[in-house]
Amino acid sequence: MSAVLSAVPSRAQARLELRDISLRYFTREGETEALSGISLALAPGEFVGIIGQSGCGKSTLLSIMAGILAPTSGKVLIDGHRVAGPMPRVGYMLQQDYLFEWRTIVDNAVLGAEIQGLDRDRAKARAVQLLEKCGLGEFLHHYPRQLSGGMRQRVALARTLVTNPDVVLLDEPFSALDSQTRLAIADEVVDLLRQEGKAVVLVTHDIGEAIAMTDRVIVLSRRPGRIRSEYRIDFPSHRGGRPTPFAARSLPEFNQYFNTLWKELDVHVEG
Repeated sequence: MSAVLSAVPSRAQARLELRDISLRYFTREGETEALSGISLALAPGEFVGIIGQSGCGKSTLLSIMAGILAPTSGKVLIDGHRVAGPMPRVGYMLQQDYLFEWRTIVDNAVLGAEIQGLDRDRAKARAVQLLEKCGLGEFLHHYPRQLSGGMRQRVALARTLVTNPDVVLLDEPFSALDSQTRLAIADEVVDLLRQEGKAVVLVTHDIGEAIAMTDRVIVLSRRPGRIRSEYRIDFPSHRGGRPTPFAARSLPEFNQYFNTLWKELDVHVEG
């Protein structure tokens, strides 16, 4: 199974586009090149995973996509318009849920809409709809301390989607959860995001998670982070459309992709 560098959206089709992104840090000790020459395009509704060894710049790249961090060179565009700072069209879900313990679940879910000055009644109606889709309809007026870790992450996802962003960035969103919960929540998260038709970027250290959840996996090199390879993820052995993340793990293609990506990351230790 070989890397593919084709079958990606053209500029005219792209919802999110990165053009030759590079980033350098300057300190008293000198210059550090974190990212170099990254170009990437996502179509509306496309789910892309980014993997790479620690320190390769995965989360830094997400911050640039979100407009939180400015690149040294290159640019980020959404529907052809340059991203010059944080904007409502980009939703960013972090590793921790950062729920306010004194606010109910539904009040936590509308927080982003409140910050953006959106109509609260409409935001609350959408929050209720999203939380019900996440299986949290019975917990709208509970508090975060009354929820499990997986439930809290679903609230965080609903909060990210309430403002109806076109692009959703996920930075290791399940890293704090145990393995069983991660597997269970992946199906729900992917189902909801695909229903919403968002362009999604998932940064993860978990190779299996990237394969099971995304349409395309991008491998970053060691620092400075560059796109080392790309893999279109297909499961031809599965009939009836794309498999759920849980079902994908039992298909023969999953192991093929896993073994290939494992070698790509140079994590195999000769012993």
